[in-house]
Amino acid sequence: MFARRQRVDGPPAPAALGHSDAMVETRGVDVTFRSKGRTVQALSGIDLTVARGEFVSIAGPSGCGKSTLLRVVAGLTEVTAGEVTLRGTRVAGPRRDVGFVFQRAALLDWRNARDNILFQAEMRGLPRDRSRKRAAELIEMTGLSGFETAMPYELSGGMQQRVSLCRALLHEPDVLLMDEPFGALDALTRENMNVELRRIWEATGMTVVLVTHSVAEAVYLASRVVVMGPRPGRVIEEFAVDLPGHRAYEQTLESAEFQRVGAAVRELLGAAAAGD
Repeated sequence: MFARRQRVDGPPAPAALGHSDAMVETRGVDVTFRSKGRTVQALSGIDLTVARGEFVSIAGPSGCGKSTLLRVVAGLTEVTAGEVTLRGTRVAGPRRDVGFVFQRAALLDWRNARDNILFQAEMRGLPRDRSRKRAAELIEMTGLSGFETAMPYELSGGMQQRVSLCRALLHEPDVLLMDEPFGALDALTRENMNVELRRIWEATGMTVVLVTHSVAEAVYLASRVVVMGPRPGRVIEEFAVDLPGHRAYEQTLESAEFQRVGAAVRELLGAAAAGD
């Protein structure tokens, strides 16, 4: 089994965290769905702590409850047992301090890129002038300058996801949750979006939790990779990623640390799938 290691240039390991350092905590979280006489336990005993400013990737087999866990943290799905806290406050419903990016960009066809981003402000009743200024900053940050008035059908898949990311960041959330946001993109676009997301995280220092099926994506982006087992989903291992804060893509993928962590995660996922 691959040994866990303390990072030397990032947030403290979860075991070393005090409550003041923890942004997200789940303690003994179970989620059970009941429908038409059928009961399905999606999550079982999830204990997870994410430090303020940490980037955590969650990997696991299909159907293991990764997306359900994100929805629990966002306050979109109720827990059956256990507790979820954000900045020490119990999550009891949707939160204004959380941003969520889904697998599909889900842009409004009749709105241009800027207006799709500003839809977040309208839904939340945010000040118009401040929101437009913030949208302009995000458009520049994500490389969308010049495409502000482009309609969704005029944008590539990668650009649509950039718009979706801007929309999720418009209200300046403390936590960004991302549910397989690049899964529908072609390989090259996905790599480019990985680089962009890592750059944005370095620039903002926000707390990010990413669900992904890609081991390479999980390791490249994160300071820690959490591996979940088959349903009912549970955390079976965590791996600290001891890579530099700033990561050149090709050099990172060729590094011994990337290869070692990636191999360990793949081995664990393979063992979990075989035991399903």
